[in-house]
Parts: sequence; structure tokens; C-alpha cells
Amino acid sequence: MTVNVQFRFRCGLPSMAFDNVRLRGSWDEQGRPSNDWTSHPMQRSRDEDGYDVFVIRVPFPDDEIGAHFRWGIELDRPGASGLWAIAAEVDDENSTRRERSFDLQQGIAPQTYYLTWIGRLGANRVERRNSADGIRFSVWAPNARDVSLVLADPAIGYIADDGTGTVATIRMRRTVDGFWSVETSEDHGLSDFDSMVGTSYMYRVTRDDGSLAYRTDIWSLMQIGAGDFDPDGAIYHGSPAALDGPQSCSVVCDPKRVVLPSGQELAAEAFWADEFAGGRKLPDRLEDLVIYELHVGALGFGKAAPGTLDDAIVFVEHLSALGVNAVELLPIAEFETRANWGYGTSHFFAADQGAGGTDRLKMFVKVCHQRGIAVILDVCYNHFDPDGERAQWAYDSNDHTRNIYYWYEGRPEDYADPRGGYIDSISTGWAPRFDEEAVRQLFISSAAFLVSICHIDGFRLDQTSSIHQYPVLHADGRRADRAAAFGAKFLKQWTRTMRLIKPQLFLTAEDYSDWSAMTEPSLTGDGLGFDAIWYGDFHHNLVEYHGGAQAQLLKNAGFGDKRALTMSSLAGALQTSARSKVVYNQSHDDCGNREGSARTAVIAVNFAPVVGETRAWAEARSRFAAAMTLLSPGTPMFFMGEEIGAQKPYRYNDFLENRENILGEADGSGAGMISCYRDLMALSVHQDAIRSRNIAIPLVHDENRVIAFHRWNDGEDFLVVGSLNDAPFEHGYRLHSERLGDDLWEEIFNTDAHAYGGWNVGNGGGRIRATAGVLDAVLPASGVLVFRRL
Repeated sequence: MTVNVQFRFRCGLPSMAFDNVRLRGSWDEQGRPSNDWTSHPMQRSRDEDGYDVFVIRVPFPDDEIGAHFRWGIELDRPGASGLWAIAAEVDDENSTRRERSFDLQQGIAPQTYYLTWIGRLGANRVERRNSADGIRFSVWAPNARDVSLVLADPAIGYIADDGTGTVATIRMRRTVDGFWSVETSEDHGLSDFDSMVGTSYMYRVTRDDGSLAYRTDIWSLMQIGAGDFDPDGAIYHGSPAALDGPQSCSVVCDPKRVVLPSGQELAAEAFWADEFAGGRKLPDRLEDLVIYELHVGALGFGKAAPGTLDDAIVFVEHLSALGVNAVELLPIAEFETRANWGYGTSHFFAADQGAGGTDRLKMFVKVCHQRGIAVILDVCYNHFDPDGERAQWAYDSNDHTRNIYYWYEGRPEDYADPRGGYIDSISTGWAPRFDEEAVRQLFISSAAFLVSICHIDGFRLDQTSSIHQYPVLHADGRRADRAAAFGAKFLKQWTRTMRLIKPQLFLTAEDYSDWSAMTEPSLTGDGLGFDAIWYGDFHHNLVEYHGGAQAQLLKNAGFGDKRALTMSSLAGALQTSARSKVVYNQSHDDCGNREGSARTAVIAVNFAPVVGETRAWAEARSRFAAAMTLLSPGTPMFFMGEEIGAQKPYRYNDFLENRENILGEADGSGAGMISCYRDLMALSVHQDAIRSRNIAIPLVHDENRVIAFHRWNDGEDFLVVGSLNDAPFEHGYRLHSERLGDDLWEEIFNTDAHAYGGWNVGNGGGRIRATAGVLDAVLPASGVLVFRRL
């Protein structure tokens, strides 16, 4: 007699480029335990939701009932074979094993590994052969006594705490894994999927203590609200558009269709058919990127309201003319209020409706791709929306220990304040419960959705140090080692899944741990799997860091007192930037939001009014900073507005009042700066030697404020010379470097050119002969020259 066990590998995506998928398990050919794992080919199929699933049935002898077996999935991808597809590690903070296990028994349920949970939760299509496709609503509420789907009045888009706004209540059934579900075949109140697209809904959750809570679908693809108003549970009579998204109703959407601004609907395949109609190739290596960090809400020049994705679509023409090949959006997933940076995400699948929603995001991506610009999304997984009560707070229990989305240690009675068991991590909310697969899959599956449905090219993860390094107990600041360990496990699972889905994704992280594992492989190793991390010390050495010991070159140059500058610290930062780093002289955090920070042009003149001759110095030093960033061996990034010499602060709480008209200034007072940026980017993007990781720094002089470094590859050699001296070296400056040899060097770029607003001091684009490794060159004040070996 045998016990047949079905094994399933479900990706949760419409189609995957997987080949030769096979089950591997700790049994021999007879199904008996073995240390030598056997391999079984799996068959590709489709589940009722229309997703790929790989299946095999394996017989085991019934005299092995009670035996413990381990298993996993191995597969091939184009260009890579033998990839281990179990992304999640076992539930043991001291183990990094990636495997599933079961104890053999009669009637054993199918053993399934879900790479993502797409299609398992939320409002999803159910394919039916002989009739219109149905719909299934599923929600994770493991502690709930009861859950009902409530359909809302579409004219209101909100359900009050007393149920006002409800037009139908449909009981759900408890299934597996703490899920509650209901589908078309189970209730006459649910029609076919297509008929229910656009339906507003919430869940009425009877918590474990009998209390009622109305909760949104945290897996929804759209929140109906596009405004700022939160009724706070009271009866609401306004319009759906005026509601704040995190509190408003969720909406049934069809990801297979795209709604255009005209209202016309297109099948997704038709919409994406001309995605690369511009004939421009997207960059495919991190070192080839020049990234423009963009906050959609800070667009909309001349309007009172925050910018939208429609404004961003118009802005792409500016990005294309500038020459960037990647744009990084501050978080665009649903967040609280409209005038917000977006780092308090409430719904990770739904693009913020106030910004235009998910279909507008698709349009932005397509317009970028037609111009050869990759799109990277900033995502925040280190905390939830601090005001996300209707999204995830106390979802199915008022017991802190059963607050399913949040990490909590101990018992409430252990602390003077019951909140003491939550985890702080130097972020603006409690830490997520990373030891729970349902929580991890919320983040993993939403990223997979953005890649597969919105064609996103990469991600930047906000403050990953808060996930794996900073966790402490709220009560007393004690280290929360288990929380940190499972935070690291989550990051590895996330990057592994992304690599399996789309190996060429750009994955970067804001991380300050200096942990080398961050950029070591996760899919084929035990690293955390990121391509690069943000390198804050590059900015701190180059521009400023309030209270820090870094060089702060522009800040110190701005005193105008001819003090020596620690150019040697910049040299060290340049060397380090070659090692998997994203470098910048500004980011969204460094333009006035942090104490002591300001726009580069303001820092460069020590907060003096940027007018007249002072402006000339501000812009010269700003061009120096831009050149150091764009000509470094790191991956360069800059923040919106610096290309026109923006001066107004960019802060979390008043960015609308300080918007600068980038498009208007580009043809006005910012024309010189933007011309310099454009030419620097062309050098950075088009010269393989500049985009290599090779750098040698033969000359650093702190007193003279001079630095020189070589960038090269097999075919070309460039010399970059920068001076922050307040006077030019008009009679020449002697540069020593063995790499100069006895060759002819041509000046090909000068930040001090008249066209850029400079004083035009330099070598006139001429050729200079080096002799025995010595080159004499005229250097401008606060300028950068680039020479090419002929």
C-alpha cells in the first residue's frame, strides 16, 4: 500500500520563464528516508486563478507513516540552471536552511510552496470554463470569530463604524492558513468578475473579543479615496474622491485591463504592445545608471495641489532631454493624505489614488521605457502607516500579542505601558512581524505584482538597517535580536524572489550597517542580495553633515576663509564608491529636512543669499559636487531640482510651499546649470571608462584643495582634476601620476565654461603633453576638468 502525496509549486504570476522544474526530496526511489535527495520532474499546469503551477504526485510506502521528510524545488532559467526556488528560510533564527518538510500520514493535504501569494488574498478572478469568470474575496484574519464581506454605496465610498454606507453583507467562511473567503458560486450576492469590477468593499471583522471592526483590504489594488478627509469612523455623506485613501473603501480592479485617461479600456497586452516604440534600449547594468530621484507630489508647478502621475508623465520629456536613464520615484503606494512623501504606506499593491492610481503608474512606466529610462520604485517595509488603523492595526484582535501585522514580545502585563512589547527601529512606526509568512508575503507579493503588472525595473528599499540592525524593545531599548534576525531573513527572501521573477531587476537599499553581506548574492548564496546600497558618507564628505566629522567640503568651502579642506576624505569616499554604492550629492533627506542640511547651492555659500557674485560661487561649487558624483565609480544619483540650482528647502512638512518651477527655470536662470548637468551625464552614460569601477587617485592636496583621479577601461583613460580653491591656478598646477606617462592629454570638459555660467578659466579644450608622468594644467577656481588620453 502507498500514500500518494501531491507537491505543488505555485508562482502566483501569469507566466514565468522557468524550465525543467523539479521536486527534490529527502527520500529514495522507493519513497523511504534518504540523505541522498532524489529528483522528480514536475508538470506545468494552470490553476483556477490563471496562474502557473507545477505539480507532481509521489507515492510513499504506508509503513513509513510518521516519517519526517524534507523537500524543495529546483529549476532552470534562461542563462542559469540549478536554481533553488525555496526563497524562505526555516522558522529558526539560527538556521539559514531553505526547505519545506512534512510528516507522512494518511490523507495528507497537498504540499505547496508559494513563491508569492498573488491571487491568494484580495479580490481575484476565478476562471470558469463554461460560464463567465467568477470572483473570490479572501482576507487573512486568523484570530477573527467571524468575517463578512461588506459592499459599499459607491456614491459614498465609506462605511462608518455603525455600518452606515453598507449596501450588502456577505458572510465569509474560514478556510486554511487563517484565511476567510467567499466566491461567486457560494453567494448569489456575488456576480461574475467583470460585473464586479469597480465595486467598493470592506471587511466586517468580528474580533476574538467579540468587538466589531471595519477594515479595508490591505491586498486591494485600489483605494477609492483621492483626498485628505478621514471621517474617523463617523457617518460620511461626502464624495468618494474627497476621502483619504487608507481609510476609504477598497475597490475591485482587473489587472488584465488598463483604463486610459479618456475612459477607454485596453487589454494589458494591447496597452504594453508599444512599450518600446521609441527604439531606446533600457540600461541593464547598475553601473550604467544615472538616476534621477523624483517626488511626484513635488511636481505640479504653479498649482496649489500636489503633483500627480500625469504631471510626472509630462516631466519625462525633461528627464529625457537631460539625459538620465533611470528615474527613482519616492514611494507611490497608497499613503496618508496627499501632501506626503509616501513613506507611511498603507496598501502596498495600490498606487496612491491622489497621485492618479495604478493605471497612471503604468502609463508613466511606458512613457519612460519609450525613452530608454528605467523606473525604480522606492518602497518602505520597515514600518506601516502610523495612522493605518483601517489598513492593518488591530485587524482581528485588540490583544497586543495577537496584533497580526506587528512584532510584539512578551505579555502586556510585563510592561508599565502595554505598548512596551512593540519593536522600535528608528522609523516612524512599529516594526512589522517578519516571522510571519503572511506579513512577509504582503511585501514580497506586492513587489512581484509591480514588476509583472506595472513593468517596474527595480526597487530601492527604505532604511533596511531598521529591519536587520536597529530593532529594540520599545519598553526599555533592549536589543530585539530575534526581530533583527527575522528581518534579515525577510530581506533575503524578498531579494531571492525578485531574482527568480526577473534577474535583471535593480535592487538597492538605504542601509548604514556597513554589513558586507548586503551586496552578496542571496539566491545562490547567503547574502542579502542587493546590487548596491546608498552611500550616505559620500554626501557627508562632499557636501555636509551636521555635527559630523566628515570632510563636508562644500560647507567648509562656503566659509570663504581659505581654510584647508580634507580632500583626502573625499578621496577615500571615491575609492569606496567603487564597491556597490549609489552616490549622490543630494537626496530627498538632505535638502533641508535634516538639521543643518539645505540645497547644495545654499550650503556652498554658507546660507548667504544666493544672488549676484555669491550665486556665481554657489553654482561653481555645486557644479564641482555634481562632477564628483557623476564621474565617480559609484552609481550616480541626484535629486530633482539640483540640475537648475534649486535653492528652496525640500522638507517633509512644507514641500508644496517651496516648490521650484524646474521646467520654467530650465530655460531661465537655471539654463547654465542644466547645460553642465546634461554634458556631465552624457560623459557618465556614454563613456565605458567612466562607468567602470576603476579608479586611481594619484594626487590629493588638502591645503591647495585639489584632487585628481584616473578613470579607465581597456580602451580609454580619463583624468579628472578638481579644485575647490577660491582662486584659479592660472599659471598651471603640476600634476604627478605614473599613468600620465609621456602622452598627449586633451581637455574635453570644464565645469567653469561660460556656457555653464563659469569664468571660463582652463586650458581652452587644448592638448597638453605629459612628460615622465608630469602634467601642467591651468585649473579654475571651484571647478572640475576632464582630460582624455590621446
